[in-house]
Amino acid sequence: MASLKLTALNKVYPSGEKALYNVNLETTDREFLVVYGGEASGKSTLLRLIAGLEDPTEGEIYIDGKDMTDVIPKDRNLAMVFRGDTLYPALSVFDNLAFGLKQRNAPQALIKERVKAVSEILGLNDVLYRKPKQLTAATRQRVAIGRALAREPKLYLFDEPLNGLDDVLRRDMLDVIINLQARMEGSFIYATKNLSEAMTAATRILVLKNGLVQQIDTPANLYDYPVNA
Repeated sequence: MASLKLTALNKVYPSGEKALYNVNLETTDREFLVVYGGEASGKSTLLRLIAGLEDPTEGEIYIDGKDMTDVIPKDRNLAMVFRGDTLYPALSVFDNLAFGLKQRNAPQALIKERVKAVSEILGLNDVLYRKPKQLTAATRQRVAIGRALAREPKLYLFDEPLNGLDDVLRRDMLDVIINLQARMEGSFIYATKNLSEAMTAATRILVLKNGLVQQIDTPANLYDYPVNA
């Protein structure tokens, strides 16, 4: 089970800027939910609130039926993949993949088992002992995704993970992520401003504009029955 529920979620910054207003959402187990919107729509803020990296002004966040609103990030049983290069440059690929598990004092045997499994899934066996600067942009992003997978959380958050990749690499990596979702136990929440990515990957799409939810629906229904322009 990997469900997410957001109830009347609001985020207002000290400047008075309203980043999110009255977001209500329930996901199902193993869902691929895409959060779609343009710049300053509130996509990243929403993911950061779910992850516990920011605090909501109002509202509640439930993961698997438990109130996580005030729980610190490491205790929320989720992992987040950010846009851009977020790997630790001084660590090898192996140590980057193992980082989250080591932080949680996982047994060495479990760390090796998880890293091996993730490496095989993502095709990283040949680069395990290289440093990030020796990798291509696409391979670095595979490692970033692998670092999240190695922990085997209930919820995976992706904040525009393919931003900056060219069109060919973007399509290839999106295929990788879609295939991963099909074989993992958790649910994926994926933020993007790329409509093609959203329509290709999602089981449902949440459309955001200026912090307001416009519609939550399947790709087909959004295309055929949009509630507004």
